[in-house]
Amino acid sequence: MTEPERIDHGIILDLIKPGSSVLDLGCGSGELLFMLIRQKAVRGQGIEIDEQAIYRCVAKGLNVIHGDLDSGLNDYLEKSFDYVILNQTIQQVRHLRPVMEDSLRVGRKVIVGFPNFAYYKSRLQLFFRGRTPVTPSLPFPWYETPNLHFLSISDFIRYCAETAITIERGDFYNERNRVSIRPNLMAQSGIFLISRGR
Repeated sequence: MTEPERIDHGIILDLIKPGSSVLDLGCGSGELLFMLIRQKAVRGQGIEIDEQAIYRCVAKGLNVIHGDLDSGLNDYLEKSFDYVILNQTIQQVRHLRPVMEDSLRVGRKVIVGFPNFAYYKSRLQLFFRGRTPVTPSLPFPWYETPNLHFLSISDFIRYCAETAITIERGDFYNERNRVSIRPNLMAQSGIFLISRGR
């Protein structure tokens, strides 16, 4: 079994049980979904809005359909997947709450990964330069970014508390390593395993 090149992919791989059913929302070119099928024998499906990315998924033999997450997941029954993945996706949707509610309805568990806008390097750029930060996890200048929401790890934890979402696990990382101390300051990104109630 080969080690994933991306830290976030390795974390998600650890979270998912072998043989599970997985829906990857905003799956991009399908690298994560392909890895999960190969290494965890999941039954996987993806949804992606970018047609060129879908062609790359199909070339890998992946089951991916064209869709806009802001349009909802009405075609999917309640708890029809063991896991729904929203990795590097929630900051790009227009309306977060309906996307989160749909994901929690369709999946028994949801994995959410996003860049941490409160990462210390972002704070320093904003403080000293007075400009919108550009970092490895937020690589685009403000005028080209696909991100609509700039949230921190603390923001997401608070959001979950306010909306009765259970956080089962949180993992945090920067460019090379996992982070365990003061993640809202020291982590470039966070990944959460969440569910609705028990």
